[in-house]
Amino acid sequence: MTAAGRTQVADFQAKAAVLVEALPYIQRFQGETFVVKYGGHAMVDEAARISFARDVVLMRSIGINVIVVHGGGPMIKAALARSGITSQFKDGMRVTDEATMDVVRMVLLGKVNPDIVGLINQAGGRAVGLSGVDGNLLRARVMDPDLGRVGEPTRIDDGELRLLTKGGFIPVIAPVGIDSAGRPLNINADLAASAIAQHVIAAKFMLMTDTDGVRDAAGVPIGSLERGDALTLIEKGVIAGGMIPKVRCALDALDAGVPKVHIVDGRQAHALLLEIFTDRGVGTELI
Repeated sequence: MTAAGRTQVADFQAKAAVLVEALPYIQRFQGETFVVKYGGHAMVDEAARISFARDVVLMRSIGINVIVVHGGGPMIKAALARSGITSQFKDGMRVTDEATMDVVRMVLLGKVNPDIVGLINQAGGRAVGLSGVDGNLLRARVMDPDLGRVGEPTRIDDGELRLLTKGGFIPVIAPVGIDSAGRPLNINADLAASAIAQHVIAAKFMLMTDTDGVRDAAGVPIGSLERGDALTLIEKGVIAGGMIPKVRCALDALDAGVPKVHIVDGRQAHALLLEIFTDRGVGTELI
């Protein structure tokens, strides 16, 4: 055999080894439900968008029920600027008045959600776009009167989700909820995704971020993190800034019975598959 032939065989063997490593994970998770919060860099970089869509379609193709909950902060920010609306923030949350709420709905329901659905369908999936208003999926209440129309989930009606996943579809959910008076509320995508993961008791809840997971005091990424250790890192200020609400959403899901939560780097190609189907993973798992 020539040197080129030996190299080709080695490449094939390496690919086979990857499949063999993935096999027990594929067998374990067939028929289970994963909730994926999609946001950050993975939403705006074209290569990352395609990678995400292919990951989701592959998971659905091997029998995993995938529910996607997406954000849209950068798109909302740009649309507000074009409309001449200046945003105010409190504790990292966008104050949402009536005019801002109209823009949020326009962007999430009219642009971002259909784009994600089309992306997944183009990759060979069968995605269906929803918002929390559809079928009263996401009931919510006002989180803080000072924040205006910002909501927090109070009840999930997952009947529509179960019908869709049972039929082989991939629900793609925009985080707009509805209050008791039938008015729409702007819900943080992490909170919405966590609430849905808790309600369906997802086998995995995956949060896509723009970092390589949770880091320790020395700045080294942590592969696996237990609940108590995560709280200690928050108390010590090691987990800080925007990572705090993500970790708290993860801990809420664990407390509700979700076995594992993964914080993965959406900037990395095929981050979802690498975290789920390899022994080492590429993010932080919270257990």
